[in-house]
Amino acid sequence: QVQLRESGGGLVQAGGSLRLSCAASGSIFSIPSMGWYRQAPGKQRELVADMASSGTTNYADSVKGRFTISRDNAKNTVYLQMNSLKPEDTAVYYCNIVYSPSRYQNPRGSWGQGTQVTVSS
Repeated sequence: QVQLRESGGGLVQAGGSLRLSCAASGSIFSIPSMGWYRQAPGKQRELVADMASSGTTNYADSVKGRFTISRDNAKNTVYLQMNSLKPEDTAVYYCNIVYSPSRYQNPRGSWGQGTQVTVSS
């Protein structure tokens, strides 16, 4: 079993910055992908950014140039640096990983509980 511990959400004014962290622990052999999704009230959950173990990144168009995803493989931790925040970035942000529990088991996904990010205008 895997546990994801998220931190870093909060309230910030438009134009400000926040940094989210998500640390994975438990039965982990490898983590092919780590990423962040968000869900605003009344909307579907959407990908914000993800990062493969190779370093390849993928961003939603709405956050390109403002958000940066990074990961520390030694700590099984993924970060999301959010700059130039806008009110439309307000949402619950969820950490997501795709991991393998052992060398012989197929990858599977796991979600964090979410952290609230609120951007005031």
